Amino acid sequence: MDVVITYVNGADPLWRKDYEAFAGEPLLEKRFRDWGTLPFLFRGLEKNMPFVGKVFLVVARDSQVPQWVDRSKVQVVCHGDFIPAEHLPTFSASMIEMFLHRIPGLGEKFIYMNDDTFAVRPVSEGDFFVDGRPAKGYSRHLFSAGPFKKLCRCSDSLARKAAGLRPSLFFLRPQHSITPMLRSLCEELFEKEQDAIVRSLTPVRAPGNYNQYLFSDYALYTGRAVCRRISHKHLSMAVSNPERIVSAVCSPSADFVCINDVQMPLERYERSRRALTDALLSLFPEKSRYEL
Repeated sequence: MDVVITYVNGADPLWRKDYEAFAGEPLLEKRFRDWGTLPFLFRGLEKNMPFVGKVFLVVARDSQVPQWVDRSKVQVVCHGDFIPAEHLPTFSASMIEMFLHRIPGLGEKFIYMNDDTFAVRPVSEGDFFVDGRPAKGYSRHLFSAGPFKKLCRCSDSLARKAAGLRPSLFFLRPQHSITPMLRSLCEELFEKEQDAIVRSLTPVRAPGNYNQYLFSDYALYTGRAVCRRISHKHLSMAVSNPERIVSAVCSPSADFVCINDVQMPLERYERSRRALTDALLSLFPEKSRYEL
């Protein structure tokens, strides 16, 4: 089983220049801020997910790759390696997710995860795949208030169409966690709905985009996924103080912890960042094989 990690360092001046030239909107710091915690994601993989095969680090450009990354152990993939040139540059996770299955050398089974998620307890391959089918929690929703839920509804609608199902007032929202995926299933869906997917692509997130849930919903609707929750705790910095962060990392009640950034005063950000870094360092004090 491979792992695909998407990463952005919003402090990279070359990347910021690209963003300012193409995005046409102010940089939203909370979406692209680097907390300096990427090493601990790799340490969690090595300690708690030893069954992992290849690890792919997806970045916009080579200047995004931290100097400590051991490129002999980590497969660095730039957007231009798997996203068609006519859609670049992109600053939208939604667009990147439409093409992950085209990453060169990616295996059939893979886990997609963002750079703010950490494996804090041991897990097994069976936690993510059951008889070869990806396993993840799903919930059913009627209302789609807010831009993210609208992405979920759009993705669900196209997945239902691709699966040969009738439209529904309700839509599925897969669990907000790491995502087990099958490359062949992603390829199948993309081939079926390529025109709709390509028409939806924008360089920054916009109404009418699809996201990774398109592939998860399609897997479930076609009987090739299992509805079973991944052990996961989501912490938003909007409501989590440093003490809660430390507790979630050092005394975990779930296998994975996601720390979601928000807009906040600089002093609070620095205090929270130090608390998170210290907690992760206490849990993962040793370098992983992915680090120089």
